[in-house]
Amino acid sequence: MTRTLPGPTDHVVVVGAGLSGLSAALHLLGAGRRVTVVERDALPGGRAGRLTRAGYRIDTGPTVLTMPHLADEAFAAVGERLADRVELIGLRPAYRALFADGSALDVHTDGEAMEAEVERFAGAAEAAGYRRLRDWLERLHRVQMRRFIDRNFDSPLDLVTWDLARLAALGGFGRLDPAIGRHLRDERLRRVFSFQALYAGVPPRRALAAYAVIAYMDTVAGVYFPRGGMHALPQAMADAAATAGAEFRYGQEVVRLERRGSRVTAVVTAEERIPCDAVVLTPDLPVAYRLLGRAPRRPARLTHAPSAVVLHAGTDRTWPQLAHHTLSFGARWHGTFDELTRTGDLMSDPSLLITRPTATDPGLAPPGRHLHYVLAPCPNTDIGPGAADWRDLAPRYRDRVLTELERRGLAGLGAAIEEECLVTPADWQAQGHAAGTPFSAAHTFRQTGPFRPRNLVRGTDNAVLAGCGTTPGVGVPTVLLSGKLAAARVTGPTTPAPRSRPRTDGTTTPEGIPS
Repeated sequence: MTRTLPGPTDHVVVVGAGLSGLSAALHLLGAGRRVTVVERDALPGGRAGRLTRAGYRIDTGPTVLTMPHLADEAFAAVGERLADRVELIGLRPAYRALFADGSALDVHTDGEAMEAEVERFAGAAEAAGYRRLRDWLERLHRVQMRRFIDRNFDSPLDLVTWDLARLAALGGFGRLDPAIGRHLRDERLRRVFSFQALYAGVPPRRALAAYAVIAYMDTVAGVYFPRGGMHALPQAMADAAATAGAEFRYGQEVVRLERRGSRVTAVVTAEERIPCDAVVLTPDLPVAYRLLGRAPRRPARLTHAPSAVVLHAGTDRTWPQLAHHTLSFGARWHGTFDELTRTGDLMSDPSLLITRPTATDPGLAPPGRHLHYVLAPCPNTDIGPGAADWRDLAPRYRDRVLTELERRGLAGLGAAIEEECLVTPADWQAQGHAAGTPFSAAHTFRQTGPFRPRNLVRGTDNAVLAGCGTTPGVGVPTVLLSGKLAAARVTGPTTPAPRSRPRTDGTTTPEGIPS
């Protein structure tokens, strides 16, 4: 039995209306708690925010949505359905991969379609390897989800279950690169199933094979897009929470927590004092620890994931080779990860993610216009250029990325831009993200599972953490789970089971979530 908060927990204040805070709020409401959500911005979403500029509706945060049944769990906690609030569109292909040798691969989550694409791309032997890899990813996911991802840990001893032996038997404690290589020999294909390690902040050569579960989410479980943009999801969650009785305080930043001994008694903003029985804190860890007035002791300081430069561009044209999500790989691979995680240099031969949301929802831009987001991974400010350096570096690096994309076939991209917003590590740091990265603490072995900063903080009886810095980690699915796990620390595990789950066979579930 995992620990829960002692004492009364009737009124819970959730600090932050991002995905983790909204997930926590819905699960708390479903368990009968009174909930107040305090958010510094004028709208919900947190990192999954929205910027409107000259008719372009720009998502400021994550662009990839996988495993939407985890969001549906949160809606189900208050008797609602995700499908009634958000129209989800299954992306086909999930990604398009463009390689430096001029080849291209469409990544499908349907097994038969992907097997045929791999055979076209690299031959029958690699197609057979893909089927073996897919089977391994599915088994890896089944073992990890219930025991290692969707659960609270009180001690490393909580890991000691039969599933730990099953995970070891699957090779989960080996390295990711060789694990993928046991199934695929083509180096380009191996990139498609291992680049996700970057989400965890660890190069594929050093990442645990267990992190292939992220590739499962991307390449097997399905990739989706909410009509109206990614911000439609947190907005719908906030609407459902308000309907269920949550009170929202937008445009209010929490300045301090009032305490009486080991308990938080009130959340204080510049505008008001909100008494509470418990608090869920979702800001990045340094902000949460500052509010609490204490931080846990760790044998070594946290290692943070790489950061990213993101260019949001509204353009008067687009390029037919771009899918909704396009991975543009440079020729270099392992050297790129060394730059991002060891030497602190900007990528000399960048691999880039280009997202074109108007490919799926043209209404996100004015008629005849298009949105493109370019994400360029870069070192965090602990090992790379500092926040002050980025003030001068930002415009030059923007031009460098655009020049490289034009060289790779997006001719005229720079001239096509009508509206733009450039986000650098300096901006992430100004928002309170440690080391100038929105991806928080890296998923090294000593920062994963029970070794990751816990969602309970020693010395405070009625505070719980949620978000990507704590259990279970970085990414939309895991952040949604972090809110659920935080709520379980308050209420005990009372959340109902999900009523729907997307499939990957091209059909629609009874609850209306397309695969």
